Amino acid sequence: MMSKRVFWLGAVLAVCATGVVAAAEHASSSDAVLSAQEVCARIAKRLASVHQSDCEASRPQASGGVSVQGTPILVKEYPPLAGKEPQARILLVAGVHPDELATISIVFKWMNTLNKHHSGLFYWHLVPLLNPDGLFLKKATRTNANGVDLNRNFPTLNWESESQDYWVRRTGKSPRRYPGPQPLSEPESLWLAKEIAAFKPHAIVSLHAPYSRVDYDGPPEGPSKLGRLRLDLLGTYPGSLGNYAGALRDIPVVTIELPYAGIMLKPGEISALWVDLVKWLRTNIPRTPLPLTWTAAELQ
Repeated sequence: MMSKRVFWLGAVLAVCATGVVAAAEHASSSDAVLSAQEVCARIAKRLASVHQSDCEASRPQASGGVSVQGTPILVKEYPPLAGKEPQARILLVAGVHPDELATISIVFKWMNTLNKHHSGLFYWHLVPLLNPDGLFLKKATRTNANGVDLNRNFPTLNWESESQDYWVRRTGKSPRRYPGPQPLSEPESLWLAKEIAAFKPHAIVSLHAPYSRVDYDGPPEGPSKLGRLRLDLLGTYPGSLGNYAGALRDIPVVTIELPYAGIMLKPGEISALWVDLVKWLRTNIPRTPLPLTWTAAELQ
C-alpha cells in the first residue's frame, strides 16, 4: 500500500502542476472579477437571512482565489490581537455545497458574533462561501459550475480508483456527486488546499447539512456534542475534506451537519452551537505547530 510520505510527495507535484494550469485558465477573466461588496450583494439577494449591510460591515476580503466563473472566494480573518498570542489557528469553511443554504447563513451570524467579541483566543480564518457559482444559479446546486462535487475532489489515497468506484457503484453516477476528472481539478478545491498549506490551521471546522449530527476526522477524539447535535461518525469518503485533511494530514476536522439545508436554526441554537464549538476547541486544540508536507511557497 502506498505510504503517506510517497503519496504526499506526488500530491505536491500534482498541486503545483494544477495550480499553473488553473492560473492560466483564469488569467483572461481577471479584469471582470467582482469586488467583495458586489459578492456581498449577490449573497444577500440569494439568502434572505444574510443582509448586505451585515456582510459589508464584516468586511470580508477577496482572497485572490476565484471560482470557475471568476467570482472571488471571500475570506474574513480575525487575526491575533496585540500582545496576545492565540491558542491556535482555526479554519472555518462553509458553502462547499451551496444548496445547503443554512450553512452559509450561519457563518455570517457567527461573523457578527466575532465582530463584537473577538477575544484573540483563536486566530480565525473564515470562508463563508467556497463555491459561489453553485449558489448564484437560479436554483442552488451541490456542485460547482463544472458539475464537480468539491467534497470529493481533494487528493486522497488511491483517489483515481476509489473515487470512481464510489461514484459509479455507490451513487450510480449521480451527477450531484461527480468527483471530477482528477484531484484538485477545480479552482475552488485547489484554492482551499493552498489555503490549508499557507494558513496551517490547527483545526478545521466544516459546515454541511442535513444529517443533523457532528462528524469528525483526525486526532484527538471529536466533540461528543455541539448544541443539540451529537457525535455520530459518517465515515470517510474518497476525495472528501475530512479524508484529505483529517485522516491523511492529522488535522482535526470537525464537520457540523445541520439538521436542515434550507431552514435556519433558531438564534438560541446557533448560539449554543458556537459556544460548544469554542469550548471544545479551547480544551482540545493546542498551539503546537503542525508538520506540513509542503509549504505555501511550493504551491505558488
